Amino acid sequence: MPVQRLKDYLDENQVKYLTISHSPAYTAQEIAASAHVKGRELAKTVMVKIDGEMAMAVLPASFQVDLDMLMDVFGAQTVELATEDEFKGLFPRCEVGAMPIFGNLYDMDVFVAEELTADEEIAFNAGSHTELVKVQYADFARLVKPRVMEFTAVPVLG
Repeated sequence: MPVQRLKDYLDENQVKYLTISHSPAYTAQEIAASAHVKGRELAKTVMVKIDGEMAMAVLPASFQVDLDMLMDVFGAQTVELATEDEFKGLFPRCEVGAMPIFGNLYDMDVFVAEELTADEEIAFNAGSHTELVKVQYADFARLVKPRVMEFTAVPVLG
């Protein structure tokens, strides 16, 4: 079952969703393969620090975050990947690295890669390494109100 906070939020907002169980997987590419979801439709979360402030970058699993592009977009002095120790306490009841893309539930700024907006449906971790949730992208955008921008590098191969 998705993390209860997410499930309650989706239900309260009358969002139709599908839960997908899969064997334990930890990287976005492993998850996509295990759950039989296209890499471009699997939204992964990459935690970044922008001038020391934690933020959630959401992008297709088959892409990578370009930290230099993020620095340029924000006019920031520093943009770096956050470590698990830095963010693990921010997502109660979620397994480390499996937090859902609904950063608004955790008072987190969410930035979404422009490439993800082209998908009608997106799937994402539901708080564990064995479960995904699939929703309409439009529902995600309506509820989270992420800032859409370009910050992805060449797609990941393999």
